[in-house]
Amino acid sequence: MKKEELIAQIRAKKSFLCIGLDSEFEKLPKHLHNMEDPVFEFNKQIIDATHHLAVAYKPNTAFYEYRGVKGWKSLSKTIAYLNENYPEIFTIADAKRGDIGNTSKMYAKTFFSEMSFDSVTVAPYMGKDSVSPFLEFENKWVILLALTSNAGAFDFQFKKLKDSENQLFEEVLKTSQQWADSERMMYVIGATKAEFLGEVRKIIPNHFLLVPGVGAQGGSLQEVAKYGLNSDCGLLVNSSRGIIFASEGLDFAEKAKLEAEKLQKEMASYL
Repeated sequence: MKKEELIAQIRAKKSFLCIGLDSEFEKLPKHLHNMEDPVFEFNKQIIDATHHLAVAYKPNTAFYEYRGVKGWKSLSKTIAYLNENYPEIFTIADAKRGDIGNTSKMYAKTFFSEMSFDSVTVAPYMGKDSVSPFLEFENKWVILLALTSNAGAFDFQFKKLKDSENQLFEEVLKTSQQWADSERMMYVIGATKAEFLGEVRKIIPNHFLLVPGVGAQGGSLQEVAKYGLNSDCGLLVNSSRGIIFASEGLDFAEKAKLEAEKLQKEMASYL
């Protein structure tokens, strides 16, 4: 997907909502458990109920991988369903891959060639040669981990580097701009670190930011919008549990829609 196509969708829907499909089998409504593929059926109903409100979906691959072959089949069917029925929607493989070049090449083929995701999250710790294989695919995106929403972010990401005086997350932002421009690369910036978004925007004013942590993790959409929006919106704000597990009953998809509507309406007020 091209950047202008994503921007057009945001403007048309008045939304920058990304819905995280962290579809843990044990948390699915019980009435789905007897179906052939409960996870896919759950995802399908969530997508059908919310596709007009969301511009992106982000399956976290861990919630599929732990179920082995069955999980990978559910994930493959989910992305195929999205691509066939809602091709305008941006898809994110939240896989957080990052390894030496040859291994990264195989990861890139998995998510871009085999599964046809638009983007994949990548850890930058091993440097340019571990990221470059993902950038070889036309109209595909790398979403680089920069500043995460977890408490452990303070273990490394805010450490100052002796040679440059940059904090580590700032060095990631500055150095990685040499690898790709804002047409091919986004960054993960956690919503619980919204107070740092102003500093982030000074370094990368034109890039899209994937912002997890709004909702169950306590991030503020208002703060994210205040410091993170740019002239093209430049944000994909993710909510997972707060939407997809809004109900455990037969009405789970309708309740998910209502929660997504709340966020979409607030987002519209900021655009």
